[in-house]
Amino acid sequence: MVVRHVHRPDAIAAAEVARRELEAYGIEVLPENCTDCEVDLVLALGGDGTILAAADLARTHDVPLLGVNMGHMGFLAEVSGEGIPKVIEQLARNDYRVDTRMTLDVTVRFPDGSEVHDWALNEAVLIHTDVAHPVQLALVVDGQDVSTYGADGIILATPTGSTAYSFSAGGPVVWPDTEAIVISPLAAHGLFTRPLVVGPSSVVEVIVLEHDWSAPEMWCDGLRQTTAPVGTSIITRVGQRPVRLVRLDDTPFSTRLVHKFHLPVRGWRQRQENRSHQDTELLGEHNQRTGAHG
Repeated sequence: MVVRHVHRPDAIAAAEVARRELEAYGIEVLPENCTDCEVDLVLALGGDGTILAAADLARTHDVPLLGVNMGHMGFLAEVSGEGIPKVIEQLARNDYRVDTRMTLDVTVRFPDGSEVHDWALNEAVLIHTDVAHPVQLALVVDGQDVSTYGADGIILATPTGSTAYSFSAGGPVVWPDTEAIVISPLAAHGLFTRPLVVGPSSVVEVIVLEHDWSAPEMWCDGLRQTTAPVGTSIITRVGQRPVRLVRLDDTPFSTRLVHKFHLPVRGWRQRQENRSHQDTELLGEHNQRTGAHG
């Protein structure tokens, strides 16, 4: 099944290339709206938003997801659009491995006792809708009240999502093979507003205590929205159904991190090499002087 960004011309063109390459190997390409088809893999072409949308299909069919980056950061993507022919060749040969990524199960419990159930691969975000006023929140972990504060909102992220919105809010980067929930308050006022990382057995609850005007909203992966009036609880735990991402090589996450964020490791190594070179030159000059006076 091929999923593409519906408006980007490069994604549309790349999808046609992928379709032709797949059909040349005798692989049937199924439409996105095929709900009762037997799907073996979902191929998503676009940015992280497109890949997150495709993750819902992959999770529903319980098949691997391969992301091809046609956007900017593309942290969830495996390759860029220029490499599609080679990618299809590897897929046809079954020359790939699959990483299992933790998800979140999210329950929105309203004051009347009714519930909405959702899930997230990257994050669940409770965010205010009145830019002039914060929302008052309570944070509860494993039944223990941890903090209350006024904030623009709060992010509950997976390790996969720790490099996305949570990272922008000051949260830590967590390696994707870790099982944990990252809690990152957004512009919070309170005595304890640091990001937290809790273990895989923890249950995280965020309660809407008060808001001045319009009710805040809860978003899962930036795709699905639920309004959360006063008294609503957002209960989050490690998901029972993970998402499986295709990996085409054995590049470690640390290398991907350095590449995606353009971390300045080369300059550091260059300084070390220059210092070593200078030390060698000074030692050589010292030996020459010593030999000359000996």
